[in-house]
Order: sequence, then structure tokens, then C-alpha cells
Amino acid sequence: MMPPNLPTDLLRSFAVIVDAGTLQKATERIYLTQSALSLQMKRLEDLVQTPLFVRDGRRLALTPAGITLLGYARRMLSLNDEAVAALAGDDFAGPVRVGMVQDVSETLLTGVLAQFAKLHPRAQLQARVAGTLELLEMLEGDRLDIVAGFGPAGDPTTVRTEPMRWLGDAELLAEPVLPLAVLEKPCRFREAAIAALDAAGRPYRVVLETPNLSTLRAAVRAGLGITCRTVLFGTMSPVLEEGLPALPDVSMTLASRAGGTAPINSLIGLIRSAVLDLAPVEEKAEAA
Repeated sequence: MMPPNLPTDLLRSFAVIVDAGTLQKATERIYLTQSALSLQMKRLEDLVQTPLFVRDGRRLALTPAGITLLGYARRMLSLNDEAVAALAGDDFAGPVRVGMVQDVSETLLTGVLAQFAKLHPRAQLQARVAGTLELLEMLEGDRLDIVAGFGPAGDPTTVRTEPMRWLGDAELLAEPVLPLAVLEKPCRFREAAIAALDAAGRPYRVVLETPNLSTLRAAVRAGLGITCRTVLFGTMSPVLEEGLPALPDVSMTLASRAGGTAPINSLIGLIRSAVLDLAPVEEKAEAA
């Protein structure tokens, strides 16, 4: 009987699951669904004809066979990556893992990725869209290489600073209790809007709370509520210049891990240039 051929993708997923401890945490590192990872592990166990994992509460523990395979898997993956990097150069030194907030992904992702693909046609890119805090935690946990997000004015990773602006239908300003549309926590813009209204003593109520920027835009454009954002990535509705308290500046930030590969450093440069080249799009409310 011929010995089984163990595909590299199965061994890599196997090692990641072991390091993460659970399938859910493993999905954050290799961007596969839990069901896809389960199918991969079933296929791997079928190939070696023995169970590799046992349940230990919520965690997955290795069987004796799993412990044995893990040592070989790490050696095989290390040798595979070393060989590929030696033959192909920096483009195959590992995937480029980038995290972006929704504003950046919707406005810059297509153009930046197209440029990156031309410069590094053989490089693998993994992109994740989430809030800045979550992305920075992933960067700290070595699950991302680059994070493009928002921070306070003066953040050391600032690329560009812009003022926050109130956006929405001017007619809503006549409401005795201001209707407010916001993203779910944590959100720097949400916090700034509520803090400014509280400080000014302006009554308000949250009429829409959503995790999705597209939903927020649709609600504001429909006149459901007022929100705050920057105009760096385009407006949702006319900018409101009077009748509301002042808002702070916000920084567009670009954080990364030290010692990045050539493709990682290249993508950092492309994102930085794209942010600096953005022209604010302002649509002022018509005078009453």
C-alpha cells in the first residue's frame, strides 16, 4: 500500500488549529470558515487513518498520533516555505495580511489591490475588514501585518488628519430631540458625536445602530438621522455647518509590524500614497 500524500494546505491548517486551540480562533488566522476547517481535518484524518484531535472542553487536544504528526508537519512546512522563498524571492515569503476599516476598504481597496497585484503578481493577499480596535488586537497577536484605521489626532501612526463633520438632513435640526444614527461600539465617531452633544446639553436619541457602514449611509441619506464622519472618504449627505456642537479631528492611521517583507512594505507604501492623495468631497447643505 502506498503511503498517503499529505497536502501542505491541510498540514498548515492542522498546525494553525493546534496553535489557536479552537476552530473559531483558527478562522481568524487563516481566513477559512469553521466548516471548511472541519472538512480539512476530516480529510487529513482519513489520509492518516487515525484521529488527530479529541475534545477537551471547548478546546481541541491532540491525540498521541496528532502529537507525532505535529512535529513532522512543522518541519515539512518550514522546509516548504524555505524552499519556495529561496526560489521565488520575497513574493512568496508568506501572505500579506492587511486589516482595514470599512471606510478604507470601500474607497481604496480596489485601486490599491490592483496596483499591488501588478507589482507582486505571485504574492498572496489576505484582507480583513473590522473596527480599528479589533484590527490592532489582531496586529498585536501576529494575525495581521498592516492595519489601516482611525485614531485620535496626534496618534504616532498618523498618515493624515481630518476634521469630523456632522452629516444629514438639515431639517432634522429642528427636532426637539436630535435623531442620531451611529455604528455599533466601539466606534470613534459614535463616541465623538455623543460626547459633543452631551457637552453641549443637546438632547438626542439613537434612532439607528448598525455594524454596517453602508446601512448607516442609507439611513442618513433617507433622512432617518444625523451622524458624524469625515468627508475624506466621501459624504453620506450634506455637511451640516451650523446648529450643532464642534467635533474633534480624527487621524487616518497606518500601523504595521516591524521587519516586514518586501511585499508588505510595498503595500504599506501604496496605502499611504492613496490616503495622502484622497481629496475631501464636500456637499454643503443648501442655505435655508
